[in-house]
Order: sequence, then C-alpha cells, then structure tokens
Amino acid sequence: MSKVVLLVGNKNYSSWSLRPWLALTWAAIDFEERVIPLGGEGYGQRRIAEVLQVSPSGCVPVLHVDGVRIWDSLAICEWATEQRPDARLWPTERRTRSVCRSVVCEMHSGFSSLRNEMPMNVRRRTNEAHVSKDTRADIARIQEIWTALREQHAPAGAFLFGERTIADAFFAPVCTRFRTYGVELAPVAANYVETVLADPAFQAWERAATAEPWTIAQTEAV
Repeated sequence: MSKVVLLVGNKNYSSWSLRPWLALTWAAIDFEERVIPLGGEGYGQRRIAEVLQVSPSGCVPVLHVDGVRIWDSLAICEWATEQRPDARLWPTERRTRSVCRSVVCEMHSGFSSLRNEMPMNVRRRTNEAHVSKDTRADIARIQEIWTALREQHAPAGAFLFGERTIADAFFAPVCTRFRTYGVELAPVAANYVETVLADPAFQAWERAATAEPWTIAQTEAV
C-alpha cells in the first residue's frame, strides 16, 4: 500500500478527526498521523492557513494517499472499508448494512444543537453546559438509536451492531461529550458509552489528547 497520511486537528477537540482515525486503526491500516493545532486566526471560518495548505475545504481531517486528498470524515472511512473489507467496518448483511449507513449519515449531518452546546473536550469534566430543548431532543434521539441497536445486536458483541463498525466511530465523540458534560443516560446507553471509552484505540487517542499542550478558548469557556 502507498504511504497514507492522516492529518487531524487537536485530539482534545476534533470530533471529526477522531472518527476516521478510529476507523483506520480498527481496520489495521498503516498510516502516518500529523496533528495540526486548531484555533487562532481563521478558526471557525475554514481559513486557518496551515489547514488550507493540506485540505481544499479548509477543514481536517484530510487523508493524503497516492497524490489524492480525501477531506471528509465519512469519505475517509469509506476508503478504509475499500482497503480492508475483512475488517467489516460496515456490517456484512445487506439490510443491517443499510441501517448502519442510515445511523452514520444521521450522525454525520444532524444533532447540530448538541454539537454547538456541548463541543468535544476529552479532558474536561463539567455539568455546567446549557442544555436547551433542542439539545435534550438530540440526546433523546441518540439514546433511542443506541437502545434499539443494542437490543437487536447484543448477542453479537458490545458495540452498536455487535462488532465495531463505522457507526461506533461516528458516535465515539458523542460518548466523550456525554462524559464531559455529565449527561444522565439510561442504562443501555450508559453501558454503551463505557464500551466505547474502554476501547483500546479510543484510549490511545485519549492519552494523546490529555497530553496536548494546546487549548481553544471558545471551547474551554463552554
């Protein structure tokens, strides 16, 4: 395989970077990691100069391989499934795979209130976040998804579809948010959060996030 380089943002904050990083790691794909500290001039406007040099969208993560840049988290995960189909990052059964894609896409495009009010901050612990009606609705919907999938696929393993899939990679940052902001969860959802946070790959990410020297003031103030 050609040299694969995944450029990510601060591990403490970059939820979008965590998702494909987990997928590549779970698929046992050999890749070089480069962290670009976010914040400062252009942050929040997709105009950070160092990011624009490597990503046409002005966002990370971005994957560089064979002279091609892949700059969307889900697109990177799809690339990983093509390289390592044996990793079963999508469920093998057709109907189950369709459901998995549906919940991944719902996470990819939705839950904006939760994202805005509870930004990812792996190191932080607080219960002071403002929880609006819309965010409560997001939390309820996420628990609904998790509970339905765990009840159906529990015999196959501890993750949403039994084994680890892209769905777990996409919901992993939500698990960190629920821990960070002390969100009370139903037992099934709480157990799932524990499963994700205990995953060895996630724990490697968390150790690196904890050791980072960088902070983003807007996120720390939430």
